[in-house]
Amino acid sequence: MENFSDGKWESLPLKLHDSILQTLKELKFTYMTPVQVLVFRLAVTGSGKTLAFVIPALEILLKREEKLKKMQVGALIITPTRELALQISEVMGRFLQGFPQFRQILLIGGSNPIEDVEKFKTQGANIIIATPGRLEDMFRRKADGLDLATAVKSLDVLVLDEADRLLDMGFEASLNTILGYLPKQRRTGLFSATQTQELEKLVRAGLRNPVRITVKEKGVAASSVQKTPARLSNYYAICRAEEKFNALVAFLRQHKHEKQLVFFSTCACVEYFGKALEVLIKNVSIHCIHGKMKHKRNKIFADFRALKSGILVCTDVMARGIDIPEVNWVLQYDPPSSASSFVHRCGRTARIGNQGNALVFLLPMEESYVNFLSINQKCPLQPYPPVKDVVDVLPKLKAMALGDRAMFEKGMKAFVSCVQAYAKHECSLIFRIKDLDFAALARGFGLIRLPKMPELRGKTFPDFKQEAIDTDSIRFKDKNREKQRQKWLAEQKEKEMPLKKNFIKNKAWSKQKIKKDKKKKKAAKRKLDEESDVDDEDLNELLNDTRLLKKLKKGKISEEDFDKHLSSAGSSHPKRAEVDRSEGDGE
Repeated sequence: MENFSDGKWESLPLKLHDSILQTLKELKFTYMTPVQVLVFRLAVTGSGKTLAFVIPALEILLKREEKLKKMQVGALIITPTRELALQISEVMGRFLQGFPQFRQILLIGGSNPIEDVEKFKTQGANIIIATPGRLEDMFRRKADGLDLATAVKSLDVLVLDEADRLLDMGFEASLNTILGYLPKQRRTGLFSATQTQELEKLVRAGLRNPVRITVKEKGVAASSVQKTPARLSNYYAICRAEEKFNALVAFLRQHKHEKQLVFFSTCACVEYFGKALEVLIKNVSIHCIHGKMKHKRNKIFADFRALKSGILVCTDVMARGIDIPEVNWVLQYDPPSSASSFVHRCGRTARIGNQGNALVFLLPMEESYVNFLSINQKCPLQPYPPVKDVVDVLPKLKAMALGDRAMFEKGMKAFVSCVQAYAKHECSLIFRIKDLDFAALARGFGLIRLPKMPELRGKTFPDFKQEAIDTDSIRFKDKNREKQRQKWLAEQKEKEMPLKKNFIKNKAWSKQKIKKDKKKKKAAKRKLDEESDVDDEDLNELLNDTRLLKKLKKGKISEEDFDKHLSSAGSSHPKRAEVDRSEGDGE
């Protein structure tokens, strides 16, 4: 790249295909970003990775000596989330308009796999963009008439986008299975904005002659590289647990005409607070998205991307590589479990040189996280001025729970999931569950009572005022759900059996049975003792006589010795004589 100076696509020493240059012109991508120049491994997030592998992949396929047939796959791009796969597919689709000889197929969750099989069989594909789970499934569809293992034998390029996230999300086994089907002679690109030990292992084990490419910001020393975009204004706000949601609502109300992402730590929190925001913030388009959604995610993502303003309430499923146009604010209601995720969340705004803002809400005991991010992630934060015109919306949150059992249950699940996520935080020296004020946190969730969970067992919370209401009386607004619940309650009532007085709760059944058996044996012995008129002395004599009789039967003593023993012990005893006769009859 020595001759490359002005940063324009046309100035590349290796000239790009005319159709690619034309598409770049239509997209108004006149200049290359540093990552597109070098095809990087470690870089500032939001720097244009997608074009950095889409264009080289197309150039490689165009330069093939043997042209690809309908069912031959030349390029495979694997990415951790369906949203990212959709985004890459859109970019690839724009470039393929100039190359009708190539077809791409998108293989992601949320669609019918049989439909994917039929589409591949009918239309073929030279480029596959996929998530690992669906792709692995497609390799096993030979019985349905799809021989993907044969189709990928012609593969030239493999791209693993957000490679560290692919491994972090537990796709390692799927990736190993997929790699087993691919030819060894190929070009492989691993794209990642952060580097992990797992990624290093993959590089060592899976790549031949690897080349590492790194991009850093101009004029900044390597030891102090800022990992967030230079045009990002990164803030933090300190809020008490019971004030945090009020502050969030006030902030969102004041920025209604902007596009905002709000990150929560768990799917349950997205479900609960997302529904609450829909009620509390009027005349704003609010969408919710998280990893447990199956069929709705693709449409929600596409709809939000098309909006000029609105709010997307989400989990970290939206933190990596997702390019949503013109995001003004990234709000982090909960700090993520890993520090690297913090950087990726912020990177959803201020992309490709644009301005953007990010704000994280912290509890007073978490303030040292600011210094930690500055040192550990090279991510400096500045304090945000107190949010103005904050109104207490928690009574409304409680009213929503009392008015609809669905909200009541969502709130309880969200609280439990939040506490559990806090307990698993990677930065456990700062985020310590023992420092958490459960009563204040529950008030901040607008709970009407505390849930039963291990973390609260044996504790009392005088600071938490529980609503004087039987929670079983809270009904679902949805009439069908309420009808089902009432039916279930009636069935449970019928099944209820009165508990025995001596039945011990919370004790293993096996231990209860052992204790019961011991009691039975003791009772039986007591009864025997009471009914028997044989005293201890008689009993001993009877036992001795029995032993002697057994010895006689086995030939260990003679009849003479037997009689002698009996007479010496006094066989005139009436009970003994009776036993002797009965034993003799048995002979």
